Amino acid sequence: MTTSAPTTEAAVLEAVQRALAEETPLEIIGHGSKRAIGRPTQTEHIIDLSSLSGVTLYEPEELVLSAKAGTPLAAIEALLAQNGQCLQFEPMDYGPLLGGEAGRGTIGGVLATNASGPRRLKSGAARDHILGVRVVSGRGEIFKSGGRVVKNVTGYDLSKGMAGSWGTLGILTEVTFKVLPASETETTLAIRGLEEEEAARAMAIALGSSGEVSAAAHLPVTVTGKVIGGALSGKASTLLRLEGFAPSVKDRAEKLKALLHPAGEIDEITEAQSRRLWREIRDCLPFADGTQRCIWRVSMAPMEAHKMVANLRLGAGVDAFYDWQGGLVWLRMEADPEPVALRRLIAHFGGGHATLVRAPPGMRASIEVFQPQPPALAALSQRLKHQFDPKGILNPGRITA
Repeated sequence: MTTSAPTTEAAVLEAVQRALAEETPLEIIGHGSKRAIGRPTQTEHIIDLSSLSGVTLYEPEELVLSAKAGTPLAAIEALLAQNGQCLQFEPMDYGPLLGGEAGRGTIGGVLATNASGPRRLKSGAARDHILGVRVVSGRGEIFKSGGRVVKNVTGYDLSKGMAGSWGTLGILTEVTFKVLPASETETTLAIRGLEEEEAARAMAIALGSSGEVSAAAHLPVTVTGKVIGGALSGKASTLLRLEGFAPSVKDRAEKLKALLHPAGEIDEITEAQSRRLWREIRDCLPFADGTQRCIWRVSMAPMEAHKMVANLRLGAGVDAFYDWQGGLVWLRMEADPEPVALRRLIAHFGGGHATLVRAPPGMRASIEVFQPQPPALAALSQRLKHQFDPKGILNPGRITA
């Protein structure tokens, strides 16, 4: 196996054209922080984009940033923080969960995986903030989509189409994102001791109020002690984040406390501790235990998620916690996963998507890692793949066999 590390878009194009001529499969990586997600690829050559790095445009007043695909996300977030700005969708860092280092993800990987964090329920994911891309397709051609301003157009939005493609449609060489002001302050209300069904109701009440909750999560008692140094140990914690200007945050917090007072004891976590708490939830740090025990990422209807988990626990050893008001469930399995049974259970409770995020390579090679698509959608995906990568040389097998 050989590796090339192009430093320019032209070098990426040359590498793809060479592979296309030889019909040689390519694995596409940045810093490799998400390499252990998906089926192991069977390739003879790696294109390493970590040297294709650097911010090419940043206009804070225009709320726009462009960077080469291999630019470290940590460097971009540091640059934005200097100007009081951020990526509102707060993309997850998979590194620690998968046994790697924190801060190793790239901005191209953010879009390729359609990353998001706890603010997903308010601000969306990467695809909702992308303005433009430059891509080398599997045809050995460069194409550009979008631009550096927000506007509506007719036709296909190829920038959004690259979101969640996991490097199977084209190689991102440059991305342009919309950036937004960071919140002046934040605080988190922690309702203590709720059962999972009670927590689901409390989060629904909070999200339906005028409190402008920007994140909502529930950590059962088995998980709550594994964040912010164990400060929440002993009782389950239902967490509600409020962000914005300090007077507004204070006023909304008091109103939410009054509204949710019947639910039970409410603690308040402020500023630095609150930011740390939501980073740890975002990165699934409670399950970043240095093992390869299987981790599933399940998205489904928020009010149904706790029912699915309760039924799952009847027949399997599983630990779980909830983000996105319960719409995102992280599951750590104590035994080998049974994807068919898990997905059948999810379908029984209204449907959703289950992705195997962490597992030994042999297991990832033998099961459906990503949620299987319905036949009509799968056929459409195959046609799209054929248009962008007719010889199937880009990350072959990573999403489907």
